[in-house]
Amino acid sequence: MTEKATFAAGCFWGVEDDFRKVPGVIDAISGYTGGTLANPTYGAVCTGRTGHAEAVEVTFDPQRVSYRELVDHFFDIHNPTTPNRQGPDFGTQYRSAIFTHSKAQEAEAKAAAERAHEQLKSPIVTQIVPATTFYPAEDYHQRYFERQGISHCAIR
Repeated sequence: MTEKATFAAGCFWGVEDDFRKVPGVIDAISGYTGGTLANPTYGAVCTGRTGHAEAVEVTFDPQRVSYRELVDHFFDIHNPTTPNRQGPDFGTQYRSAIFTHSKAQEAEAKAAAERAHEQLKSPIVTQIVPATTFYPAEDYHQRYFERQGISHCAIR
């Protein structure tokens, strides 16, 4: 049986690529969530007026990787102390957020934020909110690094 986890940590290309490399992750899909516009497009999300974040929906095997490991990985791959900004990307669509799919995920996400705060010694601005509809991004955004032959992206 698989489970879902949804994370926003800036530009979704690097986040998707990082999560795909975690053993136990079955799939990672770039998309949009957390906003008010149904069926958003990249162009609409880039305006910052839809409320959506660029996010990644992770499908994982909890027998191989725990949600705790995934949420700790999330905090390791980006800067959760910068509001609405990761690297050169800024705007609400690049916010740090965890979209939880259960009360257990919510509790684990909050505990991970506390661990990250202790390690970073800076306030964590990551939103921890219930998951809403996830809209997959356009095909050209999926597996972007893999298709472009790019090996990594500095998202932290």
